[in-house]
Amino acid sequence: MNELRNGHITSPSGFLASAIACGLKNSRDLDLTLLLSENDCCGAGVFTCNRLPAAPVILDKETLEANPTRLRGIVANAGIANACTGSAGLEAARASQQLAAIALHCAPEAILVLSTGVIGVPLDMRKISSGIQSAAKNLSPENGLDAARAIMTTDTQPKHAAYCLPFSEGTVTIGGIAKGAGMIHPNMATMLAVLTTDALLQSDKLQELLQEAVDETFNCISVDGDTSTNDTVLLLANGASGVSVQTEERLRIFAHALKELCRTLAHAIIRDGEGASKFITIEVAEAGREAEARSVAQTIATSPLVKTAFAGGNPNWGRILAAAGRAGVELDPARIKLWIGSRDGKELQLVDNGSPLTYDQAQAEAIFCAPEFTVRLSLGMGNTSITYWTCDLTHEYVSINADYRT
Repeated sequence: MNELRNGHITSPSGFLASAIACGLKNSRDLDLTLLLSENDCCGAGVFTCNRLPAAPVILDKETLEANPTRLRGIVANAGIANACTGSAGLEAARASQQLAAIALHCAPEAILVLSTGVIGVPLDMRKISSGIQSAAKNLSPENGLDAARAIMTTDTQPKHAAYCLPFSEGTVTIGGIAKGAGMIHPNMATMLAVLTTDALLQSDKLQELLQEAVDETFNCISVDGDTSTNDTVLLLANGASGVSVQTEERLRIFAHALKELCRTLAHAIIRDGEGASKFITIEVAEAGREAEARSVAQTIATSPLVKTAFAGGNPNWGRILAAAGRAGVELDPARIKLWIGSRDGKELQLVDNGSPLTYDQAQAEAIFCAPEFTVRLSLGMGNTSITYWTCDLTHEYVSINADYRT
């Protein structure tokens, strides 16, 4: 598997993209993108578990259920989320789908729709219509990076990656873009992500592979504990490489690459978290069950006290154990062990079998002051482990969200 320099959603064969500023963002930055596959695609999607899903989420679920094998493209806008907008919002999402279908010369049921931005504001369909028509005139495989920029809101940089998988009869490429900096937490744990591949795959297998990859990546990150109304990950496979990925061995290779792509994008979201200054890996080991390990990791990752200690470079490990203790998981205090580790892999143990150890305080502070470090907590209750990623909570996060308006 080889990572492509500056890879993105049009790195796989047969995908074209376009991005334009249609005036939905007050900044006048790029805010609408079209993605078109030259061939029909199999598709898969994973969506927010928020009980107030945005109109595009509702529409995409319907579209994928009715037409998982003849998809052709995606229209995405940033600036306005089209969430909590009632029946008018769903009509606007359907209108976007229709407009994109006309512009891309395909059926409406072949188009998926994405939106992100301010909640509770109706889409300006005049701007959407004009933007789609203009974007459709500039489709190119060279516009993948602009597509990544066009879905940004509070992001400070575009998030994109691609990988090549060499097989005997040709190369399969898988690429993706994502946006997200705030409202990041399972389930889903990204605002938007679009993944593409030129592999030949069946839609049912595609959904299985995507769900597994999302569970281990996008559903293992948290910036602030908030799950958005719009969170969506879409995967399109157009088969343009002519390389079939159907055997057990090839599926294993493809699944690994898909997880790596999703992990790369998920990490980019955490590194670009609103106000974030640190990237923290949380490892929970020796849990009884995966759900218990995940619950402990999530509770630590979202604890305001833990995250502010991260921000201040304060190795107040008692906050970490306190968070673990309120995760609703059966624990034996006498089995708890805790380490913190630097980026180079050197670890410092702080707690052993529930008791604090004598350790070098200056070394602990140095680890917590670093831009990247690891917290490893062993529960001593079983053989299951999970890795989670989060960031610190700074004053800048409050400043960004106190007056957020795209």
